[in-house]
Amino acid sequence: MSIRIVVADDHEIVRFGYAGLLATQADFTVVGTARDGAEAVRVCGEESPDVVLMDVRMPVMDGIEAIARLQNCPVVPRVLVLTTFDLDEHVYDALAAGASGFLLKDVTAERLFEAVRVVAAGEALLAPGITRRLIAEFARLRPKAPTQGKLDALTPRETDVLRLLAEGLSNPELATRLHVGEETVKTHVSRILSKLGLRDRTQAVVMAYETGLVVPRTG
Repeated sequence: MSIRIVVADDHEIVRFGYAGLLATQADFTVVGTARDGAEAVRVCGEESPDVVLMDVRMPVMDGIEAIARLQNCPVVPRVLVLTTFDLDEHVYDALAAGASGFLLKDVTAERLFEAVRVVAAGEALLAPGITRRLIAEFARLRPKAPTQGKLDALTPRETDVLRLLAEGLSNPELATRLHVGEETVKTHVSRILSKLGLRDRTQAVVMAYETGLVVPRTG
């Protein structure tokens, strides 16, 4: 099945550049573009894309507000945030608002294609080393949310899995660490997301840091 994509960026050359690049892939269909956050929300409401490439700094409505509003769509798209810097406080805000990951704007074409496919499938974090470092840094600077009512629904095993997820481990790595099969890992992850009301692993990592389950490394 084709992955339906919307590209949102206020720079026309960037917007159409990404759209044209993505259109070269047989399994991608660019169903719309947007020059600001408000237009992105409208286009997504009309087209129900699977993935949105979203710039953060845009006029009328910024990308963070647009991401938050997209969480109310009947079919919530996965959002890839486009940014110039790998440690940008706005990226953390975007992840917390509901984004599934982020890409630097100087990403290679092959990395872009891979990222869209990965996030469309709801799989692991994108650029896990950078994403984990970013989340850890900004979670460290924010007060921890109370854990009561957030993680209490998890079993001890599920809590262990969430902690390892926050370290950026893939399903095969989780299976090896826990001495179980990958299908068992997928079941644990699915139950964690369901119990915590989260859409994907990225949001699970954000919650692990925000609740203090995982303490950001210093130094």
